[in-house]
Amino acid sequence: MTHPLVRAVRDGLAELANPAKAPDMRRYMKSELPFHGVPKPARELLGRRLFAEYPLPDVPVWESVVRQLWDEAAHREERYLAIDLTGHRAYARWQTPERLPLYEHLIVTGAWWDFVDEIAIRRVGPLLRADPETVSPLVRAWARDGDRWKRRTAVICQVGSKQATDPDLLAYCVEANVGDPDFFLRKGIGWALRQYARTDPDWVRAFVTGHPGLSPLSRKEALKHLGSTTTTA
Repeated sequence: MTHPLVRAVRDGLAELANPAKAPDMRRYMKSELPFHGVPKPARELLGRRLFAEYPLPDVPVWESVVRQLWDEAAHREERYLAIDLTGHRAYARWQTPERLPLYEHLIVTGAWWDFVDEIAIRRVGPLLRADPETVSPLVRAWARDGDRWKRRTAVICQVGSKQATDPDLLAYCVEANVGDPDFFLRKGIGWALRQYARTDPDWVRAFVTGHPGLSPLSRKEALKHLGSTTTTA
């Protein structure tokens, strides 16, 4: 049965739909799912209102609603709201490593940067910082997984961690993907290193110097704010 919150989300998005904007949004995101054409501020406002109106009593119900919004989505905005629901402050106490199978499902089935980056940085990253002993081994496994989006998640999940970054884990995840030709992995490696350079620029300089196999894109991104963008062929 469709949960009342799911129905409310679908109805709310339909009411906010802007058919004039929808095709351009879909084209930009290269999305198989159509868009309603609802901009992010309006969508987030709708989510905050509906999440307050339809509180969820426990983890099983919360997760079932997330999965229903996600797996049965007819428009991309439904999946954005599913991600928003996973991070709603009312359910912060449920953010434990037990949620990682859910996030793995969203990553693998979402399979695009707009979904994956939000989950990697705002869901997996906080779990890693809160419980590194439990989560680090999984991140290491994802770094060598056959799914490129799990590998990207492993590479970028520490973006924004600043002093809480585990540089050994970052190095492992980058080294596991240095030779991969995938654009999203190369870009993700550069992004992760560039962000950590704000905290420890010397570590990043040394890492880049010590890894000549980094792609020109990764190297350029990593050194973007360090006064050098030297690349190798």
